[in-house]
Amino acid sequence: MKKRYDVPKLPENSVLDLEDYLAMQRAIGEESRYRIFAELLREGEQSATELVDALDIKSNSLHYHLDELVDIGLVANRKRKERGADGLYSYYVATSLGKAVMKHGIGELIREEHDILTRYSYSFLPHPKTPRPWQCNRTYSLTRAT
Repeated sequence: MKKRYDVPKLPENSVLDLEDYLAMQRAIGEESRYRIFAELLREGEQSATELVDALDIKSNSLHYHLDELVDIGLVANRKRKERGADGLYSYYVATSLGKAVMKHGIGELIREEHDILTRYSYSFLPHPKTPRPWQCNRTYSLTRAT
């Protein structure tokens, strides 16, 4: 008998509904938003100018994606009462909810892959153009790393 996976249910008095959770996953499933979000998690609070420079992204594109991340609650826009030394007073930061989504969502998947690759080595050399196992009918064998 196959082991079943226990899928968590929403708490009875949940503030967020299923659509909210799915929207968060969709948001970080888009590459530009993921890169922006990951940069905020790595570096902490940053202005839009700092993000444009760090990510080499156009300002209008950055603001579009930041607005999406703010709207779903993964990122907060903090405005300071006084401008900083750089003349800016609007900064973006990942929220606690955003940190949890990354830690328990895609972050967990990435950690799991690192763990698997540490324990095993593939009998082939993955190349960016190599089809992934779920994209074809081929079977890939794993060999124990020594």
